Amino acid sequence: MKSPFPAAESPDLFASEFLFDFAWRTHADCHPAIREAACLAAQFPAALSPLEPSDLLAGRYYATPAVGKPVRDHRNFQHPWSALKYNIPALGFAALRPGWGNSPVYFFDERILRRKMDEAAPAPATRARIESLIARWREIEPMKLCRAAMPAGLAYALPFDELDSDDAAHPAYPLIRLTGPMLDFDTLVRGGIPGLRRRLAERLGSAPAAGDEAYLLTGMHLALGVLADVCRFYAAQARVLAKANGPRAADHARLASALEQLPDHAPQTLLEAMQLVLLYATLATAYSFGRMDEYLGDFLAADLDSGRLSEPDALALLKSFWQIVADCGAPFDNRIIIGGRGRRNPPKADRFARLAIEATRQVPEPLPQLSLRFDRASAPDLYQRAIEAIGEGRTFPILYNDEVNIPAIGHAMQVSADEAEQYVPYGCGEYVINQRSFGTPSGVINLTKVLECVLRNGKEPLSGRQAGLSLGRLEDFHTFEDLWRAYAANVEFWLGHLAEHQKWEYEWASRQAGWLFFSMLYEDCIVRGKNLFAGGIRHLGGTMESYGQINAADSLTAIKQLVFDERVISAAALMQVLDADFEGAGDVQRMLLAVPKYGNDDPVADAMQVRVHEHVCRTTRNQAARVGLDSYLVVIINNLMNTVLGRHTLASADGRRRGTPLANANNPASGLDRNGVTAFLNSLVKLDPSIHAGAVQNMKFGREMFSRELRPKLDALLGTYWKNGGAQAMITVLNRGDLEAALREPEKYANLMVRVGGFSARFVDLASDVQQEILARTLY
Repeated sequence: MKSPFPAAESPDLFASEFLFDFAWRTHADCHPAIREAACLAAQFPAALSPLEPSDLLAGRYYATPAVGKPVRDHRNFQHPWSALKYNIPALGFAALRPGWGNSPVYFFDERILRRKMDEAAPAPATRARIESLIARWREIEPMKLCRAAMPAGLAYALPFDELDSDDAAHPAYPLIRLTGPMLDFDTLVRGGIPGLRRRLAERLGSAPAAGDEAYLLTGMHLALGVLADVCRFYAAQARVLAKANGPRAADHARLASALEQLPDHAPQTLLEAMQLVLLYATLATAYSFGRMDEYLGDFLAADLDSGRLSEPDALALLKSFWQIVADCGAPFDNRIIIGGRGRRNPPKADRFARLAIEATRQVPEPLPQLSLRFDRASAPDLYQRAIEAIGEGRTFPILYNDEVNIPAIGHAMQVSADEAEQYVPYGCGEYVINQRSFGTPSGVINLTKVLECVLRNGKEPLSGRQAGLSLGRLEDFHTFEDLWRAYAANVEFWLGHLAEHQKWEYEWASRQAGWLFFSMLYEDCIVRGKNLFAGGIRHLGGTMESYGQINAADSLTAIKQLVFDERVISAAALMQVLDADFEGAGDVQRMLLAVPKYGNDDPVADAMQVRVHEHVCRTTRNQAARVGLDSYLVVIINNLMNTVLGRHTLASADGRRRGTPLANANNPASGLDRNGVTAFLNSLVKLDPSIHAGAVQNMKFGREMFSRELRPKLDALLGTYWKNGGAQAMITVLNRGDLEAALREPEKYANLMVRVGGFSARFVDLASDVQQEILARTLY
């Protein structure tokens, strides 16, 4: 049954763009919070997709790559880089979006609008209006304004962030984005929209009649009106579906009643609570849902115990939520956290967690990214259910060891044990404190590229640009420690600039908007009368994405052994071989590959990896106090960037060839962990987790490891890993030969799921070089 609702509410396919533009222009001189509220009202509910007959909950963005062709299944869509950067589902509903969670205030992409215009073939008068709109937004587009406002020193040192452009050949660059809100959905579902209105009214009553605080609180009040209107918008659609007397008529009648209640009443049922969370997150573009078992467990238990809901009906609700999240297609986000310490009622929360794992089993999608926190006190069956789901070919739940992570995060972020218990991973694996901290990753460093430039006296060889400090060529260093000091100085140079950019970005963003939906559900913003970037949040931190660490350390090991210790190859000869990408020098490449590598429990290789790891992590952590952040920490993740950055990185001294992928996050370079799974895991736990904000540990196991015969071995293996300090695991389970077969016959393997890095994807949807990188990883 198709949706009875039209694909657009207006015959003017560009009404949303024009309405948003009008709201922006007419409120251009207003306080940013008021302008933001006006723009939200202009976009919603117009930017929302109609309720579909199969939906048990409401709340989708349009995903339209072409006029009249709405994309419900993002599996068949190739995201442009703009979509990957900002996690926009497909090409988006409009080229203009307010408060899109991963962009600075507003998002504008001319390509989206031109593609829509080309396919719609509008009348000349409409086309002229669109061209005028494009010209205006070229000048006020936030990315452009942000870049223009950046202090000259930062703008000179850090190129603009175009992920697959020449800037990817730079050792470091900024990511101009604000992402990863972990909102207080517990407060939302306990008080509902009326509860938030009361909080705002109480605070507004004691605020000055005019000024930033009053404008912010007024903007929040207006934003809640938009949320209430969206509830009514979907309630009307649910009534239409109910009257159509389809197979889900009773479900749609219940949904309509729930939506009708939400503007004026706090949620009383699981359906109402889930619906409110989904709509709030959709309007806020908050792609992660935090500790869902904590804030929905009580509702589930009450519904089940009272007989209002059966367990199959509750599971159906979760599956609908899961599918809507998957259809939105924000590939790096959409975290749902279950389990772990610090929950007020673990038995009730665990009832929800069990259903969440089952929903993940039954909805074979790359999203949401279900993540299980556990420790020795956790209900044993949760972990076992998780392992069983993973063994069936799901890449979820992602596993997080509270025994390691809670003290590590307390040390890294300098917060109390109670606050550290509220850690949540988001995005590709970054940690923040639920409802209390923000830590958007707004910078990138490629340590292999840093070393590449250091060996060439600070010159980036692809562009010829100066890229760092000029401290000599490899031939100029007399000892390995001379080389190390030059490498360390350059890393510190880039990290200093990236930290300054992070602090500046927050200051700039605080003046551009009220960040209304974010700020309303951060613990202290309403009380303080400030948006989260202007002093409202308790812990304003930042993170920096580190790539190429493994290859850089293995390269340093090789240079130390072969050039400085054994002197079997001269510095000049090595540089000549690297510049030539090993052409005609296969013997040298084999010699470099034979040097000990990280991932084999080798003391020499692992010691160098620890040195590189501790240097970049501690240097980053030390920037926080200098620039005025509560924390600034490395995240060692992967979201395709090991492949993307590898395309722009020359041959390296670990034996890696030019243009090939860098090692994935904290994991060994593909295929170079040669001593078995135990050695691989032993190397992983040597890297200190208490000095960063998250690291990805990808593991690829054969399905036979989950068989009845080998399952005890797997349990012992993982049990020892957790006991020895393993913090996290992202596990892909495959039959041997599956990936090769999927390359030959992709149509037969449409649902083959893999962990790429900090996110999952269908293997057949990935770019060919990303597929090859995953294929090259060791299968245990």
